[in-house]
Amino acid sequence: MKKAVIVMGTRPEIIKLSPVVDTLGAYFDTIIVHTGQHYSYNLDKIFFEEFELPQPDYNLDVGSGSHAQEVGKMLMGIEKILKTECPNVVLVQGDTNSTLAGALAASKLGMNIGHVEAGLRSYDRRMPEEINRVITDHISDFLFAPTELQKKILLKEGIPKEKIYMTGNTIVDAIFKNLKISNKKSRILETLSLKRQNYFLLTLHRPENVDVKNKLERILKGLSSVKDNYRSPIIFPIHPRTRKMREKFSLEYPKGIEVIEPVSFLDFLQLEANARLIFTDSGGIQEESCILKIPCVTLRENTERPETLNVGSNILAGTKPEKILSSTSEMLSKPLQYENPFGDGKASERIARICGENLE
Repeated sequence: MKKAVIVMGTRPEIIKLSPVVDTLGAYFDTIIVHTGQHYSYNLDKIFFEEFELPQPDYNLDVGSGSHAQEVGKMLMGIEKILKTECPNVVLVQGDTNSTLAGALAASKLGMNIGHVEAGLRSYDRRMPEEINRVITDHISDFLFAPTELQKKILLKEGIPKEKIYMTGNTIVDAIFKNLKISNKKSRILETLSLKRQNYFLLTLHRPENVDVKNKLERILKGLSSVKDNYRSPIIFPIHPRTRKMREKFSLEYPKGIEVIEPVSFLDFLQLEANARLIFTDSGGIQEESCILKIPCVTLRENTERPETLNVGSNILAGTKPEKILSSTSEMLSKPLQYENPFGDGKASERIARICGENLE
């Protein structure tokens, strides 16, 4: 049987690749490589269990470090695995260091590369993710673009049209599959004593926000104003990086921000689906809020998900306190009536079929 290696190393990658793992089995013997980039593998076990995924065949346990350290360790580990497994295709997702390392290792060995979620651009080269996604796109053989917009971007950059496939976004597949399960199994609202549509949800982790003291201070000040004006708690599943930097800067969380430990995907889906509004600097959560039709305020100056802006589900607030407050008011005052721009929930089926039918 043909063989596919899937490289993943962060929770968003596990979420978005989980439906692809399911569908690839019809065409390939699938090998999962977990780089251990964002969290320890042990903290990711619950994700594999929730999605009923096979446990990774390889765990590199790279952990955090500088970009060069992470990518270097991953390159060495992935290269060794690819030489052993000799796959027909190596699949990577998104824009992380795991994505870049998987694509580079496969490229150097002359292996086929499939890039899930290709063609996204923020046009901000200060973001490491932008460098990762651009390089990965230009060395990939199968570019799975979520929407027509990404297809146009790739064509404009000179990538041959025969390499580009518009598939939809696999996050839609993951949400459609898991929301019903979450509704039945999750008790997170009861555990946190939350009422539906009566709390805000916050995620914050990007280095350009949390590694800069005055930016992190401004964001917290803006969220404090939101709490004062709207009298709703702000639930904050904290990212380890944000926790570390907040402690380093000796900053206090404003009253009303309820910090909790990271939660499982099923619990997080419930927190998203029942929130009054979501604050985030995550690209993936901009998509998820759009799919769930929950208003989103993005704590960034740019986004590689312009579809969310186009349909009106999202607004860019940056980090100025007054803009965060006014953006909240704007998003809460308008109805969200639009067609989901990210696809029909069958992206993973298309990706598996395209790889299966085009690879010997």
